[in-house]
Amino acid sequence: MRYANPLPSQIESLIVRFKREKPHWGARKIRELLVRRLDGDMRIPAKSTIHAVLHRHGLVKALRRPRFRATGTPLSAGIAPNDLGCADFNGEFKLGNSHYCYPLTVTDHASRFLLLCEALESTREDTAITAFEPLFLERGLPTAIRSDNGVPFASPNALFNLSKMSVWWLRLGIAIERIKPGHPQQNGRHERMHLTLKKEATRPPGMNSLQQQARFDAFVREFNSERPHEALAMKTPAEIYAPAPRPYRGLPDLTYPLHDRDLLVTACGRICMYRKRINISHVLAGQRVGIKEVDEGIWIVSFMQYDLGYIDLEQQTLQPLDNPFGTRLSPMS
Repeated sequence: MRYANPLPSQIESLIVRFKREKPHWGARKIRELLVRRLDGDMRIPAKSTIHAVLHRHGLVKALRRPRFRATGTPLSAGIAPNDLGCADFNGEFKLGNSHYCYPLTVTDHASRFLLLCEALESTREDTAITAFEPLFLERGLPTAIRSDNGVPFASPNALFNLSKMSVWWLRLGIAIERIKPGHPQQNGRHERMHLTLKKEATRPPGMNSLQQQARFDAFVREFNSERPHEALAMKTPAEIYAPAPRPYRGLPDLTYPLHDRDLLVTACGRICMYRKRINISHVLAGQRVGIKEVDEGIWIVSFMQYDLGYIDLEQQTLQPLDNPFGTRLSPMS
């Protein structure tokens, strides 16, 4: 049985104690020891849960990797152009024809260069990805992108709050950063640009999306090439910004040389092993994950260089590890 809530501290302490007493025992044997000692007094966690506890306390060997494994970082400084992009929707508003406009904006943090201001009809992921792709083709790929925790940048109910868009960014080698909910000041430069954009390009709004896009395009030209910025020593963003040196060439292939094999996540977010279906996450549908047996009946599941969690074939569940893509709420305030 899998614990829906955090594991009781006394159970976790027992698991750690038993492992230290029996350092060569794996999760399966430790679980059997729990069954015998507790004798029905408490629910016994699944093998994958026990292995995750051992992992968290550094009592099992981690999968050795040739690359740095992300452990979650604060918001980056974004000192140089293309170190950090900032993305957001500037709040929907009604056009003259009564349709709503959802402005998608992207800036370069260091230079304040407004990379994208697109009048979209919704915040749907496929629509936003369609807007990002030509931007990456023209400007190259940033090191990281900072956003809030809303759709389409994150999915509140998905594994590690990932969305299909953030998974796409990860596949492109772009790190994801997220601000704390209710702390827009953590994306302060971008928010200040939004205030100027709203005042100068949306009041009054355009009659339709084409007219509104023309206003956005005019604003982008002025903001980047004519408007001096005090923070840039009265230079314009265009005088500071340069396209990223890393070009966009589509998605690279995924390989898992350190794993036993790789599996394709199905359209419903599952992987199939030994005729059993294990839920991973719908946002990883169509992606390949690597699996490696780390204990008898316990498998670690990885996406790219990130370890997602352990699966127990008996329980047919994924026991997630700590968020490998950075903390859900950034520690920077």
